[in-house]
Amino acid sequence: MDETAEVTGPDTTLLPRPLSLSAAFEGSEPIARARLLARSFLDDMQRVHGLRVSDRVLDLVELFVSELVTNTRKYAPGPSLLTLHVWNGCVDVTVWDSNPALPTILPPDPTRVGQHGLEIVKASARTFQVRREPVGKRITASLPLTDDPATNAADG
Repeated sequence: MDETAEVTGPDTTLLPRPLSLSAAFEGSEPIARARLLARSFLDDMQRVHGLRVSDRVLDLVELFVSELVTNTRKYAPGPSLLTLHVWNGCVDVTVWDSNPALPTILPPDPTRVGQHGLEIVKASARTFQVRREPVGKRITASLPLTDDPATNAADG
């Protein structure tokens, strides 16, 4: 884990510098490994750095990781990179893959079976961004760490 911040008090939502974790995947690892990595990272944010992370956010981050990593397996050949980044009261979940094609997010359709993953991630995230890279693309979904607007620095 690439820890780059010092936190002096309990329950500090604003870190002087971001904390992040990145993990590369070849494509054969179980997706559960990526979810476990995300959960462990956020658990460390709470235990080691005193940040509050709501149960809802813990669950959503695992969902985001699962959906985004699953999509890299389905649609992009080769390696992928998962990065979790905590900063300014938020957590960013970013997945890079080698396929330059941008994903199509279908409109909501309760009769459609499957292909709701990105639709759910986009609807649940505070921000959702897809960016083409020189090689491949990068998808980032961001959430506040807590459900309390008073502790979410990005809330206005």
